[in-house]
Amino acid sequence: MIVVSDTSPLTYLYQIGRFSLLTSLYGEVVIPPAVERELRRGDFVFRYNEPDDFGAPANAFIVCTFWYIDAITRLGRREEARALFEAMLARRNRLGLLSEHIDPASGELWGNFPQTYSMVGMIKSATRLSVPWHQAF
Repeated sequence: MIVVSDTSPLTYLYQIGRFSLLTSLYGEVVIPPAVERELRRGDFVFRYNEPDDFGAPANAFIVCTFWYIDAITRLGRREEARALFEAMLARRNRLGLLSEHIDPASGELWGNFPQTYSMVGMIKSATRLSVPWHQAF
């Protein structure tokens, strides 16, 4: 069994537009169980969980949480996705901005600030969760 402990290769493929989610051999959208089991902690998704030169990661990579929200939305888990999205919105600062990382225990924002990846992830998730224009009116 292969355990996904680092989303970096997935991040690269996602960024260059090779796929938006993993697809099984049968064409169905899937989330590797290891992502939910190993990388998700509460409302947040870590980029990786293996120790690096700085030790084990203590903070979640915010854009990974938004990618997870996108994935579960595509899987039809809209209520869960919306709840996670609203939890992420509650973590913004008073100007509505997000940083690169977040402490899952305290909700404190860490890393580069403001972080474009996090903000674009938020916008993409908002778009995916929104009602299509033709259904709004």
